Amino acid sequence: MKLVVRVKLLPTPQQAAALHATLHACNQAATHVSRTAHHTGVRRNRELRTLTYTEIKTRWGLGAQAAQHVIKKVADAHTTLRASRRATGRNPHPHEPLTFRHDAAQTYDDRMLSWQLPRRTVSIWTVTGRIKGLAFAAGSHQLELLQRHRKGESDLIHHAGQWYLSATLDLPEAPQNPHPDGFIGIDLGIANIATTSTGHRHSGRRLNRTRTNDRALRTRLQKKGTRSAKRRAKRHAGKEARRARDINHKISKHIVAEAQRTGCGIALEDLRGIRERVRLRKPQRVTINSWAFGQLHAFIAYKARRAGVPVVSVDPAFTSQECSRCHHIDRRNRPSQAVFACRSCGFVEHADLNASHVISHRGWQAWDRGAESQVPARAPDA
Repeated sequence: MKLVVRVKLLPTPQQAAALHATLHACNQAATHVSRTAHHTGVRRNRELRTLTYTEIKTRWGLGAQAAQHVIKKVADAHTTLRASRRATGRNPHPHEPLTFRHDAAQTYDDRMLSWQLPRRTVSIWTVTGRIKGLAFAAGSHQLELLQRHRKGESDLIHHAGQWYLSATLDLPEAPQNPHPDGFIGIDLGIANIATTSTGHRHSGRRLNRTRTNDRALRTRLQKKGTRSAKRRAKRHAGKEARRARDINHKISKHIVAEAQRTGCGIALEDLRGIRERVRLRKPQRVTINSWAFGQLHAFIAYKARRAGVPVVSVDPAFTSQECSRCHHIDRRNRPSQAVFACRSCGFVEHADLNASHVISHRGWQAWDRGAESQVPARAPDA
């Protein structure tokens, strides 16, 4: 399976200037190639290379490999845009040519970039010459993954004033368990981010208090509207995203480890389009939309693939109203947010725990009907 590891570069001011110049040149060249593709109607990599390869090499001082990667980036962008527009029923060909940000990521292959892992440095091509001994920061686990499994291209990224390299890894997959001993149901919710059918609740007062404080600060800064408030809001948004990502990694790691230890699969609700389908009160909308549940779902899926744990998605309809004992569905089964009390059999349970049991049961039914494990071919950044 594919995994992406991101390491932080530590350039000197002179090295950073060279990296800036490289990204600017590559993306200006990419915009030029995109205009050519728009005016000529040629959007395939090979034909675009015939039209633009020599010009962008001489005009922007790109090396042979960099020029080819720029052209491929444009061709891939058009392919992605066409697929997206067809899926939404829109005209697959835009009326205006695509443009690329001056600091958009640029792809590097092994001819343009080499790693010296013991010294934690890289040698990287730039438009001003090759930079040797460019330091980077990485943990021991990342270094081990890079040493053993790095294969393919890397991306040079400039984000929020920092420089990164995202390297692609090719990891061996564990054989998937064909006969899981049941499924661990995962209920994603408001009071508890994730509740498992084994009884673990991944949340807590401290985390919920932090989320509440984050929303209050964001609201105050948006109301203030000054330039300094906008800068602070942007900086705080990055902090929120990093905290949520870290928590989602920890939750997904715990869930997958438990499933692997017990020989079970994992059942998740298919929440695609849930925000458009479900009507919630305003406080609940704010709480639900402030957490990256899609990211948590993706983390669980790719970690499960590495561990050989099957994952199935189930229909989320009425999981909060269905009794896990007699499977009677009634909206009156939820007298409050935290309590489930079945109107048919009298079963009483914490609402999130009951829902996780329902999801577990639906996961086993789906697997028994022949559903295949739903795990991604490419994982998010580690």
